Amino acid sequence: MTQALDIAVLPGDGIGREVMPACLAILAAAEALTGGPALRCTNWPAGALHYRDHGEALPAATLAACGKADAILFGAMGWPDIRYPDGTEPIPQLDLRMAFDLYAGVRPIRWFPGLPRVLADPRAEQVDFVLVREQTEGLFYARGRGRMVDDAEAYDTMQITRKGTARVSEFAFRIAERRKERRGKATVTCVDKSNVFASMAFFRKVFDDVARDHPSVAADYAYVDAMALNMVKKPWMLDVLVTENMFGDILSDLGAGLIGGMGMAPSADIGDAHGLFQPAHGTAPDIAGQGKANPSAMILSAAMMLDWLAVRHSEPSLERRARLLERALESALAAGTVPMEIGGGAGLDEMTRATLEALPAAAKDLP
Repeated sequence: MTQALDIAVLPGDGIGREVMPACLAILAAAEALTGGPALRCTNWPAGALHYRDHGEALPAATLAACGKADAILFGAMGWPDIRYPDGTEPIPQLDLRMAFDLYAGVRPIRWFPGLPRVLADPRAEQVDFVLVREQTEGLFYARGRGRMVDDAEAYDTMQITRKGTARVSEFAFRIAERRKERRGKATVTCVDKSNVFASMAFFRKVFDDVARDHPSVAADYAYVDAMALNMVKKPWMLDVLVTENMFGDILSDLGAGLIGGMGMAPSADIGDAHGLFQPAHGTAPDIAGQGKANPSAMILSAAMMLDWLAVRHSEPSLERRARLLERALESALAAGTVPMEIGGGAGLDEMTRATLEALPAAAKDLP
């Protein structure tokens, strides 16, 4: 059995520094209840505020530690008033994404009992889909490569490659196959704009090539504008979506809105050798330091990390620990502990306490 796993913890800025300690406390309590490999969690500095104080957003030592760690647990980074000399914001999460080739952005969208329904249709309680976003190319490939012409024109070039599209499509089909085990059916929908752009037509062509290797999973297609409509009209029909970088960036926030907000939206950035896990929300300067942050997305991101580590290290106890985190949070929400973010009265401390208190009973219900 694996004895211990090293986790590089990057709390970052704003509410990232608040939700991370809450998450680590819950992780430690869950570990005590389930046994299995210990998590050695070490904090490392990075972020916009670190750049303001020290002149670097992602120190070399932090980058090296992330490269050696078994996983990276990330809070939130960025601050509106802190900029590089060229006017852009320090965004270490993008630097980590490129440094470790974290090509698959995984955004689960799931409604939890106890949350208010954003959509009036009662079927909205069945919302449970995954958006997989290619993260190393697409329109984001243009970051740092944009071109200005005489202060009159600006160009950012999208890149779509066979390698990038094939591997993220393969990733999406593997997720669908795992989901099929509990759902009985599975569909991967290619979200593109192939009716307009040659690059998107190529994205769909490569997707089709990968789909042929997965005959047990249905392949479907949607233009990104139609998908935005369907995500609001009938999101309970969706299973796994795969799309380009910028489209995924936009649609993932829309998906979070369907389940109450960014504070309920976990995410993972996965490559072949590394995994980074973070809540989809930002640093929320407007509420930072006020105890109003919702730690749910951070907790659910930690559960995603445990699932990923369980597969990589063949440790079923870590998967059991992941389910424990999810069930404890679900119990807290169902019992009426609803975050301020979505109209409830529970702040950071109350959400954390309620989840911690729900752990022992949730542990007894685990198979």
